[in-house]
Amino acid sequence: MKCLSGKKGVALVMVLMIVAITTAMVAVVLYFIQKGTEISALEKKYETAKEASLGAIDVFTKEIIPLAIVTASTAPTASLTTALANFNTITSATVTAVATNACFSDKLLKSTASWATGCSSTSDPKTLPDIRFTLSGTSAVPFDVYTKIVDTISGNTNTSGVTLEGAGAAESSGGMVATQHFPYMYRMEVQGERQQTPSERASYEVLYAY
Repeated sequence: MKCLSGKKGVALVMVLMIVAITTAMVAVVLYFIQKGTEISALEKKYETAKEASLGAIDVFTKEIIPLAIVTASTAPTASLTTALANFNTITSATVTAVATNACFSDKLLKSTASWATGCSSTSDPKTLPDIRFTLSGTSAVPFDVYTKIVDTISGNTNTSGVTLEGAGAAESSGGMVATQHFPYMYRMEVQGERQQTPSERASYEVLYAY
C-alpha cells in the first residue's frame, strides 16, 4: 500500500510539471505572436514614411533643384519661388518654401563657407528646412517631409563632354582619362513623418551631384 501511495504522489508531480511546461510554452508562443504583430505594424508605418520621403527626394532633386539653379544664375532673389510656382497646383500635395530665395540661391551656387549669414547648415532637417512637402495620407492625417541642403561643394570643371562610356579606361579620341562634369555636389538631410505621430518617420542623408 505504501508503494502505491508513493507512485500516486510521483504521478501528481509529473502532471503538475507537464502543466507548468505547457503553460510556459503557450506563454512563449503568445509573446512571440504579440511581438511579431508589433514589428509588422512598425514596419508598415516605416514603409509609408519611407515612400513619402523618397518621393520628396525625387521631386526635390529632379525637378526643383534644376529649375532653381537656372533661375538662381540670373535672378537669385526669385530662385525658389519660381521653381515652386507650378507645384502647388497638385491637389494631393503642398510644397512650401521655408528658406529665403537668396539663401537657397547661395546653397545652390556657392560652397558652404560662402553662404549668407542665417543660412542654416545644421543636420536636423526640421530646423529651418529649405522646403516642406505636405502629402495627403490614406488615414486623413498627412505626412510632412522636410528637405534641406546642409553642405555644398563645388565640383569639377571638365566640360569636354567626354565621359568614360567606351571600352577602356580612356577614350580613344584623346587618350586621356576625362571625368564627367559635375559643377556642384550637395549633401541633403531629409525626414518624413506623419503629422500628430512623429514616431512614424523615416530619415535619409542624400549625396546628390548635379
